[in-house]
Amino acid sequence: MRRPWFVRSLACLALFLSCVASEAAVRLPAVIGDGMVLQRGCPVPIWGWAAKGEEVTVTLADKTLTAKADDDGRWKVVFPKLEVGQPLEMTVRGSSGSLMTLKNILVGEVWVCSGQSNMEMGVGLCNNAKEEVANAKYPDIRLFMVPKVKAELPAKDVHATWKECSPKTIAADGWCGFSAAAYFFGRELHKELKVPVGLIDTSWGGTPAEYWTSRNALLANPTLKPLAEGEGMYVNSYLYNGMIAPLVPYAIRGAIWYQGETNVGGAYLYRTLFPAMIADWRAAWGQGDFPFLFAQIAPFPYAPNNPCPELWEAQLMTLKSVPNTGMAVTTDIGDVKDIHPKNKQEVGRRLALWALARSYNRPIVCSGPIYRSMAIEGNTIRLNFDHVGGGLAASDGKPLAEFTIAGADQKFVPATATIDGDTIVVRAEGVAKPVAVRFAWRDIAQPNLANKDGLPASPFRTDSWKGVTQHK
Repeated sequence: MRRPWFVRSLACLALFLSCVASEAAVRLPAVIGDGMVLQRGCPVPIWGWAAKGEEVTVTLADKTLTAKADDDGRWKVVFPKLEVGQPLEMTVRGSSGSLMTLKNILVGEVWVCSGQSNMEMGVGLCNNAKEEVANAKYPDIRLFMVPKVKAELPAKDVHATWKECSPKTIAADGWCGFSAAAYFFGRELHKELKVPVGLIDTSWGGTPAEYWTSRNALLANPTLKPLAEGEGMYVNSYLYNGMIAPLVPYAIRGAIWYQGETNVGGAYLYRTLFPAMIADWRAAWGQGDFPFLFAQIAPFPYAPNNPCPELWEAQLMTLKSVPNTGMAVTTDIGDVKDIHPKNKQEVGRRLALWALARSYNRPIVCSGPIYRSMAIEGNTIRLNFDHVGGGLAASDGKPLAEFTIAGADQKFVPATATIDGDTIVVRAEGVAKPVAVRFAWRDIAQPNLANKDGLPASPFRTDSWKGVTQHK
């Protein structure tokens, strides 16, 4: 039976008033919610929205702060440093009468985890998946999984909630589970530091770094300015807008990143793009040069005109030139038949080594050998390295592999490499006057140079020649 007009009108009025009340009520972004982890030891911003001019009072850990919503309805308070303790509650009260109470809040270490498919790849797809999922019972590890969203302008919020780590929350069918690399990184930190850990998974397979960089950052760099406009399903900066901007300024310790496969064809541009993206994120958060740790992509037979070694080199250059970065080498845990290697446990552990050594001051070796310099000695070249750790070694006990050497003719040939203390001496018959050495300089390289701490050396070259093909 059709309702009388005045009943329908009252219903519409009630709906209108409900919407108005909803818009006027104090709101919080999704990343600030029940079960969240707040970063210890640094200022903690809490923000949200309310009616213009409304006064908002926030109480947390026996401290009460007040702010007034600006002309855009946004308000923010910043709590002083928090320390690990019992779970907290937070109340948010508006002068109009609205009240929210957030519960089960922990204080610990918070990391943003981003990249493309090797970061997105869930625990259910990695090695020993069934056992790993069953054992994922860590209520003090909290997971926040950002949905895939692209946006033309920086978004204000995302649709997600914090969840306690459990077999149910860590796993899902296919690619829908929580990031394996992020989880194993966080698990390692949790075990070593004995504090709560919050992990924010914001990743999307097949995406290049320019999607994750703001439009302003692209426009500000002459080399990157052409990237500021794009076409197709994604447009450059759209994922920064939809999946990074809404998280700012949530207090974090740092970020981990696993990406680069989609940028293999533009490795020389990546030398500029990747550092610019890191600087962009750091500027957005306003926390200074927070730790930015990344996984070097694994060996894989890319197209002949898209050499993987040049992308490795771009990542290595970022490690050397950008402060407070760390790089987990994966040449020994890849799978040349699968662009998505399944040993994400070791990826997470190696990223965690950098965090433990550099962010938490643990006296541990965090990296395998990184090429530093060379010296020509007659018909040999002597190589010097950083991160030697307990000493140089062949990881499999066999002669060192994947070294090539060239003279001024730029023709690289297989070379013999010998460990001599903390250096390596390289030579080859027929190359009387060597000028350059390359190590693991091919897409499907299987090198064995490491340090005695079991961490592999990064691929490198001592030259900067262009147009020289990979050694087969």
